[in-house]
Amino acid sequence: MKPDNSIEQHDILIIGAGPAGAVAAALLRRRGHQVLVIEREQFPRFSIGESLLPQSMTYLEQAGMLQAVVEHGFQFKNGASFVCGERQTAFDFRDKHSTGWGTTYQVQRADFDHLLAQQAELQGAEIRYRHSVTAVDLAGERPRTQVRDADGRDYMIESRFILDASGFGRVLPRLLDLERPSGFPLRGACFTHIADGIRDLQFDRNKIRITVHPEHHDVWYWLIPFAQGRCSIGVVAESSFLATTAGDETAQLRTLVMQDPALRALLQQAEWDTPARAISGYAANVTSLWGKNFALLGNAGEFLDPIFSSGVTIALKSASLATETLTRMLAGENVDWEADYAVPLKKGVDTFRTFVESWYAGDFQKIIFHEQQEPAIRRMISAILAGYAWDPGNPFVSESKRRLTALESICA
Repeated sequence: MKPDNSIEQHDILIIGAGPAGAVAAALLRRRGHQVLVIEREQFPRFSIGESLLPQSMTYLEQAGMLQAVVEHGFQFKNGASFVCGERQTAFDFRDKHSTGWGTTYQVQRADFDHLLAQQAELQGAEIRYRHSVTAVDLAGERPRTQVRDADGRDYMIESRFILDASGFGRVLPRLLDLERPSGFPLRGACFTHIADGIRDLQFDRNKIRITVHPEHHDVWYWLIPFAQGRCSIGVVAESSFLATTAGDETAQLRTLVMQDPALRALLQQAEWDTPARAISGYAANVTSLWGKNFALLGNAGEFLDPIFSSGVTIALKSASLATETLTRMLAGENVDWEADYAVPLKKGVDTFRTFVESWYAGDFQKIIFHEQQEPAIRRMISAILAGYAWDPGNPFVSESKRRLTALESICA
């Protein structure tokens, strides 16, 4: 089919310049492919999900972005601490079952996402900010994508393949009617950034802190320290629970945070200088992660829950798997997108899902706060919490549901 000269011709079109899109663009450029990224917002822009997992460092290294991230000055992170009333426990991700990175960073996503996008551009990817995808036609040999620029003008792009890394925008799932319910209850999150004013010398800024609500085990708070004395603070609960708290988002968040005595004491000098935001119904799924000449990356395909900070890691893993499969396809190989991309990606996602379900049931909380813990099992769990949910050598990956259920029974 002869290309239409009035339509822009591109090799790979990526929708979204967040972590999945930026890393995918860099990986493809390193393999010699021409890449165009369409991003509806102007970077830097606010985004939630600031606590990275060590597994993500592998993919940043593959994409040639690691040095820039390390040198930027983000808050160092080596683990996670959990608090429930008087009970506390902490996991050091350097002490884990799986091999690989044991440290990472806690990042303000506006800076982090912008940095990755700039690194993708330095490697030759073109990013068009404030351009939005409005329609997609997959009927022909090459997909055609209609885009609207910042001035409201429409134009058409023809490409060999589309990677949707649009995150919660979920562009292709919406346009192609791929969305389906996640299976999780309707939960919401209320969050902001504050000058935390923490003076407690026992507080470890190198770890994300997860606090269980003093009365409701399925309600929890995150506290993610940043550099320069700031942090991200948020609460997650079923939407019906959040609706019972009066006031705007900031008032609701402060009221709920102050219900926990330890957080109230820790943040007594905090300056709540940024209005809070809220999201609800964020858990999402799709009928398929791929189709004719397209694949879905990260949150565009599926988002579970923020409890174990798995979002960015899943996004980067999907970028790595998809670009590897796509490169083979473009080289003329016969690839099976289900077997080569969707199934391997889902293995890790399903591991995280098992842990998320156990957390909200209260069983995983009994495990991590149990007074007598077997060190080898603790290292296996530490590896999952560090993002190594695709390691088949970890029994809590290969037999996630059975192993966790058995451990729950012992701890109960």
